Amino acid sequence: MAQHNPQLLDPITALATEDARDRYVSMSNRLARSAQGLNLSEKRLVALGLAGTDSVPLKSLVLAANAGWKMKVTAMAYAEAFGIHPTTAYEQLKSSSEKLFERYVRYEIKDRRGLVVEKKFRWVSGVTYAPGDGYVELNFTPEIAPHLLGLRKQFTSYKLRHAAAFDSIYAWRLFETLKSWQSTGLYTTSIENFWEVMEAPPSCRKDFKALRIRIIEPAVAAITTKASMLVEWKPIRAGSRRVTSLEFRFAPNPQGQLDMGEGDLEPDESDGIEATSD
Repeated sequence: MAQHNPQLLDPITALATEDARDRYVSMSNRLARSAQGLNLSEKRLVALGLAGTDSVPLKSLVLAANAGWKMKVTAMAYAEAFGIHPTTAYEQLKSSSEKLFERYVRYEIKDRRGLVVEKKFRWVSGVTYAPGDGYVELNFTPEIAPHLLGLRKQFTSYKLRHAAAFDSIYAWRLFETLKSWQSTGLYTTSIENFWEVMEAPPSCRKDFKALRIRIIEPAVAAITTKASMLVEWKPIRAGSRRVTSLEFRFAPNPQGQLDMGEGDLEPDESDGIEATSD
């Protein structure tokens, strides 16, 4: 009788320089629209690793999701992909891998009774940092794998180069969220949900002006200039002076060189992520 003792596959290694930047970063729409709990260097680490899975056969990705999944990122690949000094890359890899061990994804869904339930799961179950060899190896959890591997429908996809120039996690998060609604070119969200997705600090939740100046306007400007996407947004007030929701309309910039991501599929509007106005 065969023993059922699956072993972790060989680590998927992030590609270097241009190869990595031209690969796609893909995730489920649900994950793209969730609170991910990552800072900029952690987001870079995860995205670079995901770009490495773009060239892996679907069969291997499915096996990785079932048997265990490791991802390896070198400091040199990280430095080249994001245009930073190798010494800074080593420092960011060590810091971000340590912090990533504590991070989790959070989103809400409705159960069979129609009640809202909050779900949480961690990104990784283990981290190996090899300072002598200059690489990080991450063991991803079984809970995150279905949101990242072997995606066939209801997913968000973009080339790494389209986000690599962002120097703000808010710009990256907004870009990723907009991409998850690419088929409609419209993202409308309650202000409360926007706070959660952007993981806005308390000061920006209390004061819309602070939210606009610190998060929305710089993020829109970065997306427009660095990702060649045209973005227009407006606050929506429902019978009072208080902003209750936000509306973003976006499209590729016809004068830019951005490939907006062939193969992006129709967003799933029944996946439990609140992305419409209350």
